[in-house]
Amino acid sequence: MSMENSSVISEFIFLGFDDQPELKIPIFIMSLIIYIITVVGNLGLVLLIRMDSQLHTPMYFFLGNLAVLDFCYSSNITPKALEIFLSGGRPISFTGCFIQMYLFVALASTEFILFGLMAYDRYVAICNPLLYTSIMSHIQCIKMAGGAFAGGFLNSIIHTTLVGTLSFCQSNEINHFFCEIPPLLKLSCSDTFVAEMLVFICAGANMLGSLLIILSSYTCILSTVLKMNSAESRQKAFSTCSSHLVAVIVFYGTGLFIYLQPSSKLSENRNKFVSLFYAFIIPMLNPLIYSLRNKEVKDALRRQIDKNNFHIYSNCFEQKIQMHAIVRTVYTWPRWRTRN
Repeated sequence: MSMENSSVISEFIFLGFDDQPELKIPIFIMSLIIYIITVVGNLGLVLLIRMDSQLHTPMYFFLGNLAVLDFCYSSNITPKALEIFLSGGRPISFTGCFIQMYLFVALASTEFILFGLMAYDRYVAICNPLLYTSIMSHIQCIKMAGGAFAGGFLNSIIHTTLVGTLSFCQSNEINHFFCEIPPLLKLSCSDTFVAEMLVFICAGANMLGSLLIILSSYTCILSTVLKMNSAESRQKAFSTCSSHLVAVIVFYGTGLFIYLQPSSKLSENRNKFVSLFYAFIIPMLNPLIYSLRNKEVKDALRRQIDKNNFHIYSNCFEQKIQMHAIVRTVYTWPRWRTRN
């Protein structure tokens, strides 16, 4: 990142939805509700996977990582965005803007890779069930997840460095509600063609590379499932993949829409509304999709509720016995004193 940039512009101003003031309060309320659901849903899913031993499998290990990613992804954007929606144009330092952009790209890139790993996990489970425990051992899963995070954060370094080499010497008003690459490219007074094409190539390689893994995995899964003789086995195999497929379609659809086309073809208002969807709604949808469409997660939640209810009833029963013993002692104590 060049020192010239920070000496010319020391901060950016988010405009948010200042040009549509009638939307500010409704968007603020909606975003706040969605963020609360996102935090509760994702952290609740992580806690459930941690507490229930039957969910200690590779599939739910990756799902737990996805929930952590979604929580961080949303928390990187939402608090500042809520302030912008409520108060109008708010400043952010030059450094703070690039840190937010770096984390946003890093977490999104990691999530793309993680979706590919989750598809590979389903491929091994369905197509090579006898080798599943050896291929997807706990150590191997940790290495794969670590590789996803390393790849995502390295990819973000490339994006951030490319944008950081540009000069920002004109307007510092970002017609957006967080620091994203397309709006920043429009503010630069440098020639952005090379940076834009390199961002396009890096984003495309990340998205399409992981998408290729997903398509290859599900092609093999479909071929294997269709060869199964039992309808129950086919249904079980499809049910374990359906939640992942829905999440992939939603996440990749918005990502491809934004990043695999030149920024000049996106109107600023349409870009903001699409960004609302993938910055706020997608992190909320993932735990809902995996909870509502996954029998194992619902069964685990039911077990934890039953276990907690059992502990509550046990404690109440013990307290009732103790109170009964105290009352009985108090009631019989005067008679005991009289006999003595």
